[in-house]
Amino acid sequence: MGTVKLKKTAFNAIHHALGGKMVEFAGYEMPVQYKGVTHEHEVVRNNVGVFDVSHMGEISIQGKGSLELIQKITTNDVSKLYPGKVQYSCMPNDTGGIVDDLLVYKISKNDYLLVVNASNIQKDLEWIIKNNSFGAEVTNISDSVSLLAVQGPKSIDILQKLTDINLKDMEYYTFTIGELAHIPNALVSATGYTGESGFEIYVENKYAAHLWEAIFEAGKDEGVEPIGLAARDTLRLEMGYCLYGNDIDDTTSPLEAGLGWITKFTKDFVYSGFLSIQKEKGVPKKLVGFEIEDKGIPRHGYEILDSNRQIIGAVTSGTLSPTLKKGIGIGYVAANSSKIGNEIFINIRNKAVKAVIVKTPFIKK
Repeated sequence: MGTVKLKKTAFNAIHHALGGKMVEFAGYEMPVQYKGVTHEHEVVRNNVGVFDVSHMGEISIQGKGSLELIQKITTNDVSKLYPGKVQYSCMPNDTGGIVDDLLVYKISKNDYLLVVNASNIQKDLEWIIKNNSFGAEVTNISDSVSLLAVQGPKSIDILQKLTDINLKDMEYYTFTIGELAHIPNALVSATGYTGESGFEIYVENKYAAHLWEAIFEAGKDEGVEPIGLAARDTLRLEMGYCLYGNDIDDTTSPLEAGLGWITKFTKDFVYSGFLSIQKEKGVPKKLVGFEIEDKGIPRHGYEILDSNRQIIGAVTSGTLSPTLKKGIGIGYVAANSSKIGNEIFINIRNKAVKAVIVKTPFIKK
């Protein structure tokens, strides 16, 4: 058996030069950390950090029928988008689960960009093509795009030095295509996966190294630092954001996952009939957030128990919150046990550790 050759982003040599600890992630060699998870987490919460997220997938959908195709395959209402607006959505499968969660960018009329999870690029592409009875042009452009997320309270201060785009006036979940760091046609998006103010910047691969250098040069007085995937995970978990493969997958419905707010029954989409009935009847299980009251760190797969120590669900994501300094997690529990304030127990190494169900996000921004 030969080893699988890992894909590399355009920033790979930079991560190695900076001493990033590299791991396999979704078929890519990616930095999991540089100076340590807690340190990097706090840099983003208090200052500014830069993530290489070029492993994410980008699928272009253009031409006549593009709106109809995206309306069919996603749960959110794409007709509400205007050029420069971004939408969070998910693609349901035909058994009531989720193919992927994604961002939909409306570039212009009949021109959309879907940003999907790295591990799902091929699966998503096949699913979109299978449902494309509308004649839209579907193109996987993932391998030609580099993506940096600049996140944290000082992100605007740094990036504004590099562009004439008025970043301060950009609303959350909008984007502009313009010049940044002398790079033409950079897509600058007021989005992120950390709960902090920040931007995600899409450029052609050939500009990747230049973009990195420009941001770190512009941010040297602000103390900008590179951030690995481990801190990206703790940051998103403090906000209660779902991670595909952990908290949502082909077996979890958007309604069970608390994604009813992006599931619009004002239109027909794949399997919308079933989900509409599920909404009416109520879901059997719900994704909830919880905080550990005693000592202990919840991890993916740990059992969730009720006060009688009966199993009512399982943890999907858990960590020690660097901000709250206590164990937090999300997981599915039986719907009748999902009330905020409910006392539950997490089975951590055969010990029932007390926890309480709380409203997410865990930290209020």
